[in-house]
Amino acid sequence: MICNECGKKPATVHITKIENGKKTNMHLCEQCALAKGVLNINMGFSINDLLAGMLNTGTPMPIKVDFMEDPLCPVCGMKYSKFRETGRFGCGNCYKTFGDRLIPLFRRIHGNINHTGKIPKRTGGKLKIAREIESLKIQLANAINNEEYEKAAELRDKIRALEKGGRGE
Repeated sequence: MICNECGKKPATVHITKIENGKKTNMHLCEQCALAKGVLNINMGFSINDLLAGMLNTGTPMPIKVDFMEDPLCPVCGMKYSKFRETGRFGCGNCYKTFGDRLIPLFRRIHGNINHTGKIPKRTGGKLKIAREIESLKIQLANAINNEEYEKAAELRDKIRALEKGGRGE
């Protein structure tokens, strides 16, 4: 793709701009992007910039947190406002200190606040079965609460089969 500005060099900077619902694309070479002020030589991107940007969204938080005070980590002395600027913690204790404020951030980034991780295929069989049993027990409790006794009996049988080492199908 050729630069939209000079029409000579290959475009290496691609900008998509959305204003008032109208989308415009610009394809510029590095020199034209620098001349227009679109590109900064010192421009860099880091995960810290991403996190700091997500913290400053201004979207309403799903839990009530008093943002008037600026909590301070008792171990390293870092303030929450400093974390919002940098996107980095000062120490491991910051997670505990700023925990209430981090839950909405983690939910927005990961979609959940509980880490489940990946299960290795070779050694994760027992863990996978344990998680499946846990899920089935939750479904069983819901079926009993909804008075769906036939479904509850099926779930109970699957749980028993898994606990005995079967497939449960």
